Amino acid sequence: MKTRTEIQFKEEIFRTGYHQPILMLGSCFTDNIGKKLQNYLFNVSVNPFGVIYNPLSIKNALDALLQKDAYTRNDLDFHDELWFSFDHYTKFSDPSPEKVLENINAEFAKARSVLNDAGTLILTFGTAFVYTHQEQGRVVNNCHKIPASAFQRKMLSVEEIVSEMAPLLDKLRSAHPKLKILFTVSPVRHTKDGLAENQRSKATLLLAIREIIHSDPKKCGYFPAYEIMTDDLRDYRYYAADLVHPNDQAIDYIWELFRKNCLDKEANEAIDKLEPVLRGLQHRPLHFGTEKYRKFRSQLEDKTRKLKNEYPFLNWDQIPL
Repeated sequence: MKTRTEIQFKEEIFRTGYHQPILMLGSCFTDNIGKKLQNYLFNVSVNPFGVIYNPLSIKNALDALLQKDAYTRNDLDFHDELWFSFDHYTKFSDPSPEKVLENINAEFAKARSVLNDAGTLILTFGTAFVYTHQEQGRVVNNCHKIPASAFQRKMLSVEEIVSEMAPLLDKLRSAHPKLKILFTVSPVRHTKDGLAENQRSKATLLLAIREIIHSDPKKCGYFPAYEIMTDDLRDYRYYAADLVHPNDQAIDYIWELFRKNCLDKEANEAIDKLEPVLRGLQHRPLHFGTEKYRKFRSQLEDKTRKLKNEYPFLNWDQIPL
């Protein structure tokens, strides 16, 4: 007897692996999968602008990566004793504009380097709602606690998303002909918009992505994270306490499907071999000075050296040995 409606991957999703960097932009769900890839030593840049929820802010971030050399003081705004960038999430805000630019440009430089060599770009759309700063006439990534009266809120249409993303995809194809793009919709529920509005927003994103993928199906793909959460797991026991975000169990389940369907054979084999090493690194003994622990560490280091020889292209800087 079936107790779940499991997602069937009828269409082959193009696969990625270790040999080319991965750039990821989007909602906080991007952070969840990105951290998994980082843990397994992929060369991946995850949300260098911080969390981005809407497609137009993702488009603005990619435009900046393609066109800008760095952010300057002219790109910053000031409110409530903090300097910030409307292109970036609040984690970059600081009382010192120099500190803001230092943090922004450190991540920006890494992301540009990754994009130049990237084989895969993973974009996660979270909501179709955008906030436009009325004085500046621009869609912002984050409102930075500025009063709502300074912004105009609207839900994008399918046509608006597609028309904004199409020229960007042309630029990306021109600058990086081998780049493949994987789209997904965040399973995080935007309940502040209202449940009905959240569903309309997600539906808009799904339809827009469908149109975008049809423009270049050989280089664009879709991973159904949203459908896995809402149709397969479909139970509050898979949500965090806020009933909005997927919990660790749900994230692990979605990761396993992502790994199985989006990573190549070599990557999956390497991940299986890395598992015992990573578990060993997380082990915290009661007594570090025992012979038993010294033997354990010696065996762990020996396994790591063998894996380094077998997979020299992994991002071994992540391993604290």
